[in-house]
Amino acid sequence: MHAFLPAHIQVLERGWLSSNNIVFAQADVPTVVDTGYVSHGEATERLLDEALSGRPLARIINTHLHSDHAGGNARLQRRHGCRVVIPPGLRDAVDAWDEERLSYTPTDQACERFTYDEVLRIGARIELGGQEWDVLPAGGHDADMVMLWNPREGVLISADALWRNGFGVIFPELAGESGFAEQQATLDLISQLAPRLVIPGHGAPFTEVDDALSIAHARIRWLAEDPKRNVDNALKGLVAFKLLDRRRMPREEVQDLIERHLLTQRGIRAVIGDDTEPLTDWVINQLVRVGAARLEDDALVAR
Repeated sequence: MHAFLPAHIQVLERGWLSSNNIVFAQADVPTVVDTGYVSHGEATERLLDEALSGRPLARIINTHLHSDHAGGNARLQRRHGCRVVIPPGLRDAVDAWDEERLSYTPTDQACERFTYDEVLRIGARIELGGQEWDVLPAGGHDADMVMLWNPREGVLISADALWRNGFGVIFPELAGESGFAEQQATLDLISQLAPRLVIPGHGAPFTEVDDALSIAHARIRWLAEDPKRNVDNALKGLVAFKLLDRRRMPREEVQDLIERHLLTQRGIRAVIGDDTEPLTDWVINQLVRVGAARLEDDALVAR
């Protein structure tokens, strides 16, 4: 338990396949914000059972619908019959289960189909843990992402807009759409809010907000100077994500992931072309170099 967290908030800090789960257990409507990745569903269910102390989960709120934030929705719906509240912008894609628009096909990530009961409204207020939270826009990492802000406590649930050392990949730019300017605007909004405490989508909650913002502002300027930097970061991150789930990937599977999924995004192809063999070698070498994987019989193995 983080000593500086308000008593009504529990943060279940997860690894990199799953987002953090933010739990409001002692409330009229027991709620979790974000539900992790589908292959971690059993662990998510167990952790939530402990956090809820036997109470049924009444509501899921998603900050955005990436697979690592919404992958537990369906399982928890079945278990608890809980309501699901999603951010605006992709309700039609959820209705049709359009895995292209929902990003699951381009990233080759899994998310079990779920339904929703309500859509968040930017500028509206919702009750969490007996207190009022503002729903704020958080474009950049994802065009439809939201943050949740408690002005009374000075607490911001920032999703992937601000981490202690950066923020998430700017996915709209990979699709050939604007994202850098939106991320800058989100960071400016956080600066104006001046939160006392940030609960990020990944990593521990933190109070060193000014330092985190300084790092993030410098990073978005650096990325915007050369879009290839965002593409390179995304390729390494998306292959690493798949490797964490699979644990071992022969070289041909890495190349297949790049060729059949990642390179379908026009923003990536526009920057690096479509010559997959040298690109595969580069990604493998980068992951080995930073210690995220090792090579074993021409296969990547997660460390």
